[in-house]
Amino acid sequence: MPRTAFLSTPSTGARASGVCYLGAVRARRKFELYYPDGFQDETYLIAERAYKERAHLEWQAELGAAEFRKLLARGEYRYIADTAVRIESRTNLLFSFEKMALREALRSPAGARLFSHELYALLHGRGSAQRRFDDWLQAVADLPCSRGKVMTWPVVTVFGFIARPDRHLFLKPRVTRRAARAYGFDLGYRAEPTWGTYENLQTFGAIIRRDLDRRPGLRARDMIDVQSFIWVQGSDEYAL
Repeated sequence: MPRTAFLSTPSTGARASGVCYLGAVRARRKFELYYPDGFQDETYLIAERAYKERAHLEWQAELGAAEFRKLLARGEYRYIADTAVRIESRTNLLFSFEKMALREALRSPAGARLFSHELYALLHGRGSAQRRFDDWLQAVADLPCSRGKVMTWPVVTVFGFIARPDRHLFLKPRVTRRAARAYGFDLGYRAEPTWGTYENLQTFGAIIRRDLDRRPGLRARDMIDVQSFIWVQGSDEYAL
């Protein structure tokens, strides 16, 4: 049975020194106001974690690394693209207009092929994280799409997040920017997806883990917990 992935040892970054620790304490208290038992809270598990974890486990079962390689070798690009879109569609991570634009972009054989090869490289390929991410951004930018916009932060980060929550973090722009400001972290956000902003996001996630690790119930299992913590800080659903 597929098991959820767990984070490796967190990294640190130069921007860690600029964090406002009063902001970090406030963020933790806000999260605990809604979920007193932290990441083990039953309400948290139902409201925030369960559907993301289900998507990840479904991805592992259908598009895990070994199966993904076999599908690529057989040229099953349509199956890969359709499966990826179907798994994502059962979450609320993308806006409806992003889902529609993505489906259109993957409708053609060329779009499905490009998507499949570059997504596998992002998730399981060799080379630096920056090189793989930059190549993925270029692939998404090259997808054939005449209606809507597919080159958005949620689209370029959602599949890494679902497939590899041990490594990748999902970026919802307004929510993440709000959370970073409240925390006292300089996200260096750019509307056009770039490696620099994504690297900063990863550092932000590592800082959150570091700050929460010693709190009972707040040791992050993976980036699902980290992203959910960010969501609580910046979403209108959790406005105080």
